[in-house]
Amino acid sequence: MEPLIRGRYVARLAAGPEDLSRALALRGAVFRNGADDHDDLDERCQHVLVESGDAVCATFRVALLPSGAALGQGYAARFYDLSPLAADPRPFAEMGRFCLAPGTADPDVLRLAWAAMTRLVDAAGAGRLIGCTSFAGADWTLHRAALALLAERHLGPVGLRPGRRAAEVVDYPALAGPVTDRRTALAGLPPLLRSYLGMGGWVSDHAVVDRDLDTLHVFTCVEVAGVPQARAASLRGI
Repeated sequence: MEPLIRGRYVARLAAGPEDLSRALALRGAVFRNGADDHDDLDERCQHVLVESGDAVCATFRVALLPSGAALGQGYAARFYDLSPLAADPRPFAEMGRFCLAPGTADPDVLRLAWAAMTRLVDAAGAGRLIGCTSFAGADWTLHRAALALLAERHLGPVGLRPGRRAAEVVDYPALAGPVTDRRTALAGLPPLLRSYLGMGGWVSDHAVVDRDLDTLHVFTCVEVAGVPQARAASLRGI
């Protein structure tokens, strides 16, 4: 992937150990209060940095999997039973460890990150984009309004929803109740999840409690061919 430029920001692939260390430093600050966030999947992924000068404003990693049969090699399969997707012969792109530097508010950072992700998806010919999208804080009641919205409008097709694999899950469709304030519900969605949903994405019918990272996450899937045409053109035009 060639570097992408938007205003003062540049998105590019990590070029070596030094770049990976910079990505890991941001991940550690966001996910682990400064502790090391490196894991065994990092060596099998491509890493994207969005920079402004010497500062890393955002980062994420991408695992490119040749087909649904290879989903077990990815991160999401550690928490979800992905067998309903295993028969898909198309490549998958799994996005993970997405994070923004604390205090980052410029929407161009997120736009550029998604434009880079789009380039990688297109280059791989991926049919689906998947990932685990996290809410900060493992207590599901903190996210009740947003979870109610997911349950009401964004659950995946019954035949494709992942099964349960994690030790601690939340059956949020049964617990969250109805949407009482749509504005509050939308505000409670993490920016990454809002982006997924804006591209027509769907989510699992249960959430996973991750005590290690103190997060609550849902499996998220986007059918690449189903992304609204205007949104796809906008991302490819950056």
